Amino acid sequence: MTLFSYHSGGTLWHTLDVRCKCLMVCLLSLTVLKAGLPGTIICLGVLMGILKTLGLGPARLVRQLKGFLLLLIVIFLSRWAGTSGDPMVTLFGFSLTRQGFSSGILVSFRFLVVMLLGLLLTVTTRSMEVKAAVQWFLKPIPFIPEKRVAVMAGLSLKFMPLILDNAREVNHAVNARCGNLRKNPVRRLIILSWPVLKKTFQSADDLGLAMQARCYSENRTAPRFLQNGKEGWVLILTLIFSAGMLLTDYLPA
Repeated sequence: MTLFSYHSGGTLWHTLDVRCKCLMVCLLSLTVLKAGLPGTIICLGVLMGILKTLGLGPARLVRQLKGFLLLLIVIFLSRWAGTSGDPMVTLFGFSLTRQGFSSGILVSFRFLVVMLLGLLLTVTTRSMEVKAAVQWFLKPIPFIPEKRVAVMAGLSLKFMPLILDNAREVNHAVNARCGNLRKNPVRRLIILSWPVLKKTFQSADDLGLAMQARCYSENRTAPRFLQNGKEGWVLILTLIFSAGMLLTDYLPA
């Protein structure tokens, strides 16, 4: 079981209506894009606490999100080095500014919060539930084939753990053949990516053939949404929390 696959459980987040969870994730994601550093840190702390109750503690997150954390470090350094302002450090005539440091921290934390929100939705929601929610949200919009888009969304969530498993298997196979000792990073990337892409496309072809063999059709029984009766309170608390995140920018320093 990978980090981005569904984890069964009976928590509040597992039993919430998937439409409520999607609205909550969208609302918090939009709020984070407008909130400052204090509100973003508060949201990050709350998310880390929720994920810990689901068995995803900080140690496991760091261990399995090393690539994403490396990307955040690159984003932070890019913002720190590319923003003009008051210099903090000057090396070889190149200045790292205070404004760039603050901007890099804020942008990196925003990316991290949005990713953790998506992770919270993924680990507590089955792919079929996400498919049903996408179809329900897109149904009132004209000229959009909501059933086809919903199937694509559900399959995308299903394929994410499969791609990660394939990448792990290929990486182990390459290391067993001493491929990790190659000094050329471009060559190492090609050796890793080509087999992963090949296995992914092969799996997609197999899935397409299997769906055709079973006479799959978009005209299926309408999905039923399960509710626990707490969706209204969760949305109200989410609105209050989002407003609090925005108001932290106006608190005296």
